[in-house]
Amino acid sequence: MGFDAFLPVAFVIGYLLGSVPFGLVLTRLAGTQDLRSIGSGNIGATNVLRTGRKGLAAATLLLDALKGTAAVVISGYIAGPNAAMVAGLGAFLGHLFPVWLKFKGGKGVAVYIGILLGLFWPGAAVFCLLWLATAFTTRYSSLSALVAAFITPLFLWWFGHLALASLFAVLTLLLFYMHRENIKRLQAGKEGRIGEKT
Repeated sequence: MGFDAFLPVAFVIGYLLGSVPFGLVLTRLAGTQDLRSIGSGNIGATNVLRTGRKGLAAATLLLDALKGTAAVVISGYIAGPNAAMVAGLGAFLGHLFPVWLKFKGGKGVAVYIGILLGLFWPGAAVFCLLWLATAFTTRYSSLSALVAAFITPLFLWWFGHLALASLFAVLTLLLFYMHRENIKRLQAGKEGRIGEKT
């Protein structure tokens, strides 16, 4: 199989890895209530934190990131950088729209970081630093993710990684779409801050 012929396979590998709902799996194993029935109903780490289980939230964040990293590393090892990028796109879409959960998944921040880590780790470091700086100054988790995601493609473009910049521009648009309700709440001044009781 040629490298180009492997690209659809890379996408499927990425999608299947990305669609594993670690937040839902971990909370069910821990015996908490259905994650989709609390808070935002989301399956990501932020909503897992609303169960009061910080360890589960941290594990969800880590595993959601690593599934994106695994997708790009495996596909890149088999068929090179183009396959890695296609797998990254597949992993992101799998997390956002998992077939197992009627295409209702997470918002994509952790898997975005994981894909970035696997493709260009300095970009992941910049994303995390931007997230932390914004979170420290505003205490808005959603805004921190949006700011970091907005700047990431510009950072990649500035350093000459045009293909990666294009990929992450697409991922950023998808991430903004998944945060559309958060954006509305931010505009209305009703978005919850980090550490606030909900």
